Amino acid sequence: MKIDITHIAKLANLTLSKEEKERFSKQLDDTLTTIQQLNEVNTDNIEITSQVTGLENVLDDDIPQPSLQQKDALANAKSTKNGLFVVKAILEE
Repeated sequence: MKIDITHIAKLANLTLSKEEKERFSKQLDDTLTTIQQLNEVNTDNIEITSQVTGLENVLDDDIPQPSLQQKDALANAKSTKNGLFVVKAILEE
């Protein structure tokens, strides 16, 4: 199977070296080959399952209750200003 790894890298906004392109092309080809082999397995008599452990979600009842007071919520904050948390900026303007 011929894979256009340059096109895939461009879609993912990745810059790859020649060696990386060769390595990733081989890895992707191996992955697609394995998936093709799995597609050939006869599953006609297999029951559809979404999970096999029998586990179920355990949820608490959603009971409304009073929230923390603002001063309590901010009590352990490293830095506050005007009643709000102060955090370092993660985005540049």
